[in-house]
Amino acid sequence: MAKSKNPAGVAPTQRQLRVAEVIRRALSDTFARGDLHDPDLAHVSITVSEVRCSNDLRQATVFVLPLGGVNTDVVLKALTRNRHEIRRQVTREIDLKFSPELSFLADHSFDQMDRTRALLASEAVRRDLDRDHDD
Repeated sequence: MAKSKNPAGVAPTQRQLRVAEVIRRALSDTFARGDLHDPDLAHVSITVSEVRCSNDLRQATVFVLPLGGVNTDVVLKALTRNRHEIRRQVTREIDLKFSPELSFLADHSFDQMDRTRALLASEAVRRDLDRDHDD
């Protein structure tokens, strides 16, 4: 019986993490150089925060965010539209048996960090923390 796909809650392997980091760096370099000739991507600074690879390393999900979070939907559509060219650029920089298919998603972790920071700075939490220190 074949092994099942990576079930929820199971950590990625070291190989998945290494390959994902190599892909992330290659994508960051490609975006920084401006190698893509798409008007929606021209003069847009894109942050590649994370790449997650499938078990077989043939699929890679790329979490991106344009600088300032402006026009995220337009940038995601442009990246998806140009994913074959992006894949070709990345393949030139990495040495893998197979070049992974790329899919792009908006990274919402920065928004989540801001909400967490605001929650921890709220008066109710401060009051509870001060009370714990007084005991």
